[in-house]
Amino acid sequence: MTRKPVLEHPTLAVIKKAFPDAGLKATEFREMTTVVIPREKIHEVARYLHDSPDCDYDFLADVVGIDYMGYPVEQPGRFAVSYVLASGKHGLRITLKTYVDPSVDTSGIDFDPELEVDSITDIWPGAEWPEREVYDMFGIRFKNHPDLRRILLWRDFPAHPLRKDYPLRGRGEREHYQTLNRESR
Repeated sequence: MTRKPVLEHPTLAVIKKAFPDAGLKATEFREMTTVVIPREKIHEVARYLHDSPDCDYDFLADVVGIDYMGYPVEQPGRFAVSYVLASGKHGLRITLKTYVDPSVDTSGIDFDPELEVDSITDIWPGAEWPEREVYDMFGIRFKNHPDLRRILLWRDFPAHPLRKDYPLRGRGEREHYQTLNRESR
């Protein structure tokens, strides 16, 4: 079986033609093509991939947060948000990735305006809960999200536990968490 070079993915030519000055980069790993897009352009490119008949990416498979702290290869930012898309019409899959870099210490829950990406819930409504999960676990906010709040942890949880600078054993949350039962009202 011969492997196709990255530049042969049919969507890449379409994106490059539509966004010639966007500074897009493409990579391939295990036959999965990823397009790295600047944070300011992620929504515009996603909208184009959804609406353009040449692309017709009608299915959002996943939204994933990534923390590259301690990664052996230099990355454009510490955190990334990755979107896995599929086109049923064309039988294609592609991943979009954008990077964000924190401007404040990430060991707490402080709001960081640099950790913000445009929400794609207006394009794929199914992005609502995965974006909330990325926010909850990594602290990356999604601008214009219809209901951005924690989804896995309680509202006042003092950190974002999938950040690599979060202690493996926690910060005492389990020891100080009040257990409720039927008698406690």
